[in-house]
Amino acid sequence: MNYFNYFSEIEETFIRRRGRNLLLSPLDWALIESWQERGIPLHVVVRAIETVFDGVDKKPKAGRAVKSLFYCKEEIEAQYGEWLEMQTGKNGAAKISDFRFQIPDSKFQISDSSVQDSGSSKNELFSPEAIKNHLEKVSADLRAAIVRSKGDLRGVLEKVSKRLGEFEKNFNSVEKLEESLETLDGLLDEILLKTAEKGEISKLQAETAKQLASYKNKMERDVYRRTFDLMLLKKLRERAGIPRLSLFYL
Repeated sequence: MNYFNYFSEIEETFIRRRGRNLLLSPLDWALIESWQERGIPLHVVVRAIETVFDGVDKKPKAGRAVKSLFYCKEEIEAQYGEWLEMQTGKNGAAKISDFRFQIPDSKFQISDSSVQDSGSSKNELFSPEAIKNHLEKVSADLRAAIVRSKGDLRGVLEKVSKRLGEFEKNFNSVEKLEESLETLDGLLDEILLKTAEKGEISKLQAETAKQLASYKNKMERDVYRRTFDLMLLKKLRERAGIPRLSLFYL
């Protein structure tokens, strides 16, 4: 499964089940990229999205307001866990433990504001331990990137690293933490594009265009541009050793 097909199939499934032409948000695209990088099979993601909407369709239409792939994340994680157990069973290995995040304390809950359903409880997705481990890992990766950087890029990396250090000690809520991490990710993307050498940018743009060449005429302009930009930024981050900070890369 190539990079473009994975994204486009998930987008097509979500938009088809949503029932209207709703463009995916940057957060949705980040989610898809995280699933792709973790190796979650496309059929698992698509089946989980179908399952979620099958359940939504059974509810009164007044409660239907699914506007983000975020609402499908828990079901995707659940079905991926089941799929992993099945694959392990086929190989005769020990059963894989369920890795879904459990949150004992309500202050670590994220409510999906895009779903208006008074009978639904808040989605419990990120455990304190998982968040702590994620922040420690990205902080360590960022410190390593600082050593290799210079100039304006280094200055921004140092500021972001300092903020991550503050988050490691304390944060008010998962939702606010994610908003802050998304903002910092945006700053990192901006400084990477600003400080990269023109020759490097041109080379990476040419590589990306070549990868997408056979799909360009089949893609809507907005979809192509989003895919192109995501792939370009992904290459820039990999070269600089800069991790994605968002919790959706857990």
